Amino acid sequence: MVTDSAFWRTKKLTEMTEKEWESLCDGCGLCCLHKLEDEDTGAISYTDVACRLLDTVSCQCKNYPIRKKLVPDCVVLTPDQVPTFPWLPKSCAYRLVSEGKDLNSWHPLVSGSKTSVHDAGISVQGRVVSERDAGDLENHIVDWTGE
Repeated sequence: MVTDSAFWRTKKLTEMTEKEWESLCDGCGLCCLHKLEDEDTGAISYTDVACRLLDTVSCQCKNYPIRKKLVPDCVVLTPDQVPTFPWLPKSCAYRLVSEGKDLNSWHPLVSGSKTSVHDAGISVQGRVVSERDAGDLENHIVDWTGE
């Protein structure tokens, strides 16, 4: 399904249009999970606790345009920041392109399907709880994120 418009293969993140940048997001929802960092080792553990704005079915932000205003600690990713965030999933298109790698076959830009990320079992769909209902994050560490 990959076409000649595979812009991610020829452009750096900083060269992409806003539309291209936004289309790189595969909609997995992994970046919207709460993560814990070990103060001694720096190791990052993912939890199954999602930001309160994440729609846990569609894996889309419920209020994307003003997410930072509604959730002050939300990270609004920019092209220059990608290499500085070790918590970005290994499967993240932003991370892959930043590292000079190609997108995964299940990525919607490659597969042509918006649901391929869910069909491949990569997304958080059906596997997370909202931060409003979670309680102690240490009780929610998971190992199904591929990290």
